[in-house]
Amino acid sequence: MIALLAAAAVAATDAPLAAPSSTPSAPAIRQYHELALSPAGDRLAAVEVTETGLEQHRPHNSIVVRSTRDGKILATYDPCASCNYSSPAWSPNGDALAFMAVDQSQFQAQLLVVEAGRDSKSGPRTAASFGGIGDQPRWSPDGNQIAFLATVGARKLTGATQAGIPLTGEIGETNDEQRIALVPAAGGDMRFASPADTFVYEYGWTPDGRGFIGTAAKGNGDNNWWVAKIEAFDAASGAARVIASPKTQANYPRVTADGKSVIYIGGLMSDFGPVGGDLWSVPIGGGDPVDVTPGFKGTFTSLSMTAGGAYATVLAGDQTQLVSLDPAKGAKKVLWKAPASFGSSTFNGRFAFDASGKFAATEAQDFEHAPILLAGPVGDLKPITHDNDSAPAFVNARSVTWKSEGFDVQGWLIAPRNITPGKTYPMIVLIHGGPSSAVTPNYISHGTVNDLVSHGYYVFQPNPRGSYGQGEAFTRANIRDFGGGDLRDILAGVDAVEKIAPVDDKRLGVYGHSYGGLMTMWTVTQSQRFHAAVAGAGISDWISYYGENGIDEWMIPFFGASAYDDPAIYLKLSPIMYIKNAHTPTFIYVGERDVECPAPQSLEYWHGLKAMGVETSLVIYPGEGHGIRKPEHVHDLADRIVGWFDKHLGS
Repeated sequence: MIALLAAAAVAATDAPLAAPSSTPSAPAIRQYHELALSPAGDRLAAVEVTETGLEQHRPHNSIVVRSTRDGKILATYDPCASCNYSSPAWSPNGDALAFMAVDQSQFQAQLLVVEAGRDSKSGPRTAASFGGIGDQPRWSPDGNQIAFLATVGARKLTGATQAGIPLTGEIGETNDEQRIALVPAAGGDMRFASPADTFVYEYGWTPDGRGFIGTAAKGNGDNNWWVAKIEAFDAASGAARVIASPKTQANYPRVTADGKSVIYIGGLMSDFGPVGGDLWSVPIGGGDPVDVTPGFKGTFTSLSMTAGGAYATVLAGDQTQLVSLDPAKGAKKVLWKAPASFGSSTFNGRFAFDASGKFAATEAQDFEHAPILLAGPVGDLKPITHDNDSAPAFVNARSVTWKSEGFDVQGWLIAPRNITPGKTYPMIVLIHGGPSSAVTPNYISHGTVNDLVSHGYYVFQPNPRGSYGQGEAFTRANIRDFGGGDLRDILAGVDAVEKIAPVDDKRLGVYGHSYGGLMTMWTVTQSQRFHAAVAGAGISDWISYYGENGIDEWMIPFFGASAYDDPAIYLKLSPIMYIKNAHTPTFIYVGERDVECPAPQSLEYWHGLKAMGVETSLVIYPGEGHGIRKPEHVHDLADRIVGWFDKHLGS
């Protein structure tokens, strides 16, 4: 990893990495999340956890403060054994650190503050406590107040990928409300700075400290992010004012240094969380947003505004880049790039910056190298941690590009470490969720991909049209065409892989979750090329899905109208309409309380396959949402997936 990231400067070549000399085993991997860099740039706070992937219970995390000079741990905070920690945030003078602690079993939240001066030994104090969940602490510019997002009386965890509430009683009458809350930094009562009928998704202080800019929508928070507006909130009164009603989804609203404009990332996004699009600008007083980067051949994925300038991360093909910005014109200069994943914080950006904007930090990893922390002057970051230096590579990975109907398409081919010359291998095509997303390099040491590779499979992960990384035209190219051009891209990618790797075309499998689950259900009704399939949380019937799911607003940008206004396109793209063409043995799974892709969709597809005499199996995991999260279910699912492919393809 050190070699990889030291070579990640813009002028570096793409030389292959040397294989590690250690023998792969089951390592304990240190993970670093939600980085926050102190104003002086000398300390780095993060949510850290060590995991092997074999745990029977989810590992407990903690807040860790490190020196950015050498990565030395200066302090660890873990005052609540039953809590999950998130969102560390430094005070403007760097002498205090705030973070959230949430007991998810009881939905009890605390905003904790620790006096984190360099010589301080004090523990955290409770600045606010309430029944519900909280996130995203933000210090006021003068350091006198702390804002945070509070969902008082929450009935579920925030986000449509989390398990939904049981659907009993009168439906749709009560919605969780995520509001901006405020407490004095020195202690005092909590009050709200946004309306009770408005769900705030993300926000930040205005430079003058008088209010906030955020994305928000009225009504159901899970569903209405797709119609969220950019709004201003007055810190004193809580009054809201709409700045813009974008025609695209919007993330990372940031006020420019002159205070006159709001810049944000806007684009076609299928899920709240995976961010991608162009850079947009709108006057802070209100108006029509303007696309600052039309035709840009890449995808903006995060945005940061600092005293030293504006920065963004960009996915361009197989490269993740840190770029400097001119808010009026877009990207100015690529400061850092590598075929790797960089991550800092979901809502603060993938790179953390000091107060000057001249010093930065991030977490980095790729398929073969475990996570490390990097810190240093912007554009010259160096590794500062060594927790995972001994973690071996379990796979070989390479970027693959191919042409498909005028598009340049990219994907990742994951292979076993040891390949026998002259032997051919089965391959699983793993289709990502979204569709507005992309596969980027993340260290593989456990999980289903590692299990498949260890059983002798190649795993191909394409980024077909509809994905991020090639610009908005590419991301929008599957509108009203799910399973059309994107499937042709995937099949062309399989052809490209078979020209460069010893893959047995008679032992191909297809697997995906969410949009990938839909694509799996669709693929086995359109092609007989695959001999085994696994469909996770898929969609079989767009008409019935429209009435069953909890996030129907996402569908309008992709279909152009509701299922009630234009049912023909929904029927045309429904896998169940072509079920008589299916012959591929298919394993199906889904969470019992999936809000995004409800269990009846999987049940309907399973029923159709049974009626056609196709070998199939369906597992509905109790209490789970869109993501299968409980360790016992994760392990069971991995065993079932690998077992299904072994049975039908032979490992």
